Amino acid sequence: MRHRVAEAGLDGAIVVESAGTGSWHIGEPADRRARAQARARGIAMDGTARQFVAADLGRFDLILAMDPQNAADLRALARGADEAAKVRLLREFDPTASSDLSVPDPYYGGPEGFAEVFEMVDRACRGLIEHLRAGRLARG
Repeated sequence: MRHRVAEAGLDGAIVVESAGTGSWHIGEPADRRARAQARARGIAMDGTARQFVAADLGRFDLILAMDPQNAADLRALARGADEAAKVRLLREFDPTASSDLSVPDPYYGGPEGFAEVFEMVDRACRGLIEHLRAGRLARG
């Protein structure tokens, strides 16, 4: 998403952070297979993992989850309906998404799974940027 934001010339307007719901990878870089997929496309993935905290719901306008379970976990941290409403599924913004809006976890598979997930996430990021440019954060 950072790459797509920069490519769209929106660096100063959109802040992108990444965090997981679990603590098991805090401080680690992205999986080497994910970094390889990004690098093959000229995209640097140089961040390190951190855990999402409840205060993030107050800091950001939009919180994107990869699947319904993570979305539910994030909403459970909300201090009210306004914060809970900030949590959306990333693939809501993928124009090719079917009714299953989950991003599969490619961790236990091979490089082809990482390529498929990269393309899926990239389509959703592009779609999100279109929504942001049009000022259409509300569903529909």
